[in-house]
Amino acid sequence: MEFRAVKGMKDILPDEVGRFALIEAAFRRAVELHGFSEARTPLLEPTELFARSTGETSEIVEKQMFSLLKESESLTLRPEGTPGIVRAFLNNSVHAKEPITRWYYVGAMFRAENTQRGRQRQFHQAGCEVFGDAGPVVDAEMIDMLVGFLGQIGIEDVEVRINSVGGVATRQKYREALLGHLTPKKDKLSEHAQKRLLDNPLRILDSKNPLDREAVKDAPSILDVLEPDDRAHWDGVRAALEALGTKYIIDSSLVRGLDYYTRTVFELVSNQGGLGSQNTVLGGGRYDGMVQALGGPNLPAIGFAAGMERLLLASPLQATAREQRCFIAPLGQAALHESLVVARELRAAGIGTDLDGRGASMKSMLRRADSLGARVCLVIGDSEVQSKQVQIKDLASHTQEMCARSEVLSAVSKVLASTPKPSEAKS
Repeated sequence: MEFRAVKGMKDILPDEVGRFALIEAAFRRAVELHGFSEARTPLLEPTELFARSTGETSEIVEKQMFSLLKESESLTLRPEGTPGIVRAFLNNSVHAKEPITRWYYVGAMFRAENTQRGRQRQFHQAGCEVFGDAGPVVDAEMIDMLVGFLGQIGIEDVEVRINSVGGVATRQKYREALLGHLTPKKDKLSEHAQKRLLDNPLRILDSKNPLDREAVKDAPSILDVLEPDDRAHWDGVRAALEALGTKYIIDSSLVRGLDYYTRTVFELVSNQGGLGSQNTVLGGGRYDGMVQALGGPNLPAIGFAAGMERLLLASPLQATAREQRCFIAPLGQAALHESLVVARELRAAGIGTDLDGRGASMKSMLRRADSLGARVCLVIGDSEVQSKQVQIKDLASHTQEMCARSEVLSAVSKVLASTPKPSEAKS
C-alpha cells in the first residue's frame, strides 16, 4: 500500500522551504518595523467561533471548514487567522492593558475547497491585526506598508484597489438599493447568486460568474449612499494614501469574501509571476464589529491576510545557496571517532559541518561533499590521527594542505573566509 499526501495538502521540501523562509523573514522585518508583535494561536478552535465571526452565510462556513466532533464538542481547523487572534485578544484581556494592539501571525490554515494553482486545502497565511484604532490613517498606513513589503520581495507590478462598505446604516441603505436593482434581474442571475439575493446580496458583487458580473455591471455604488461618518472616514483614508504617494484605484464592486468587513476594504493585485487570472496577492479591511460580536467591548479593528503560496508564485526571489560548509571524510574507525570530536568543535564555533559516517570510499565521500556544496573537506585517516594532523582540501580552489590537529578551527575559518583565485578554481 502506497500512502500519499491528502488531496490539496502538499509536502514542502527543503528547496521550497528556503523560499518560504525568505518571504517570511521579509514579512517579519516589514511588520515589526511598524510596531507589530507576533502572536500564535491554536490550529483548532471552537466551530462556533468561525460561525459568529466569519458569518454563517459565508462560503467558508457553509462549505469549506474541516470540522470534527470530540466528546460532543465541535472543533474546526482554522480556515483563517483573524477569529483566533480576536479570541486570544479577548481571552487575555489585552484591551484592558493597552489602548492600541498590533499583532501579526504566520501559520497554516485549512479550507475544503477545490484545489488549483496557488490555492490548496492546507495553505499558509501571514497577516496583521490592529485593535483600538478607529482612525483612517492606520488603514492607509497598513496599505502603504504592504506595497513596500511586496516591493521588498520583488513584486513590483502591484495595483491597490480600495472601497468602503460603510457601517451598519450604510449597508442597510445599500442593501435596499442593490435589491431594487437586482430583483428584476433575478432570473438572469446564477443559481448561487439567486440564493445570495435572499441572505446577502452584497456578496453578488464579488461573484466571478459571467451572468452575475453582467447583472451588477450598472448596479448603484455603495459610495453614493455612505453615511456622513462613513464618508468622513473614506475621505480620510484616501487623503492619507495621497499624502504617502501610494497610488490606488477605487473599485466600488470590491466587498471581499467575508461578512465581517466594515468601512475600508482593500486588495493588492499583481499580474507578475504565475498567479493567472486569480491575481489577488493579499487583501483585508476593517472589521469594527467583530470584537463586540465575540463578547468583548465595542473596539475598532483592521487587518489583512496574505497567502504565502500566492506570494511565492508572484515573487522572483530564490533561496540563496547554503552557507559555506565543511565536510569531514573519515577513513577508518579511529578516524571516525576523532572526526566526531572535530565536527562538534567546528559546529560550536558556528561552522556548518557534515560528517559522513557510512564508511564509504574516498571517491564517494568527495562526490557527496560536492553535492552538498561544501567549500572545505577534511580528510582524517588513521595515520592522521596518529600524527595529530588533518588534511584540508579547498574544494573551490582544488588545493590541499596538511594542518596540525590543534589548528583545524583557525585553518578552516581562513579557507571559508577566502575567495578562490580564478586561476586556482580552473586548476
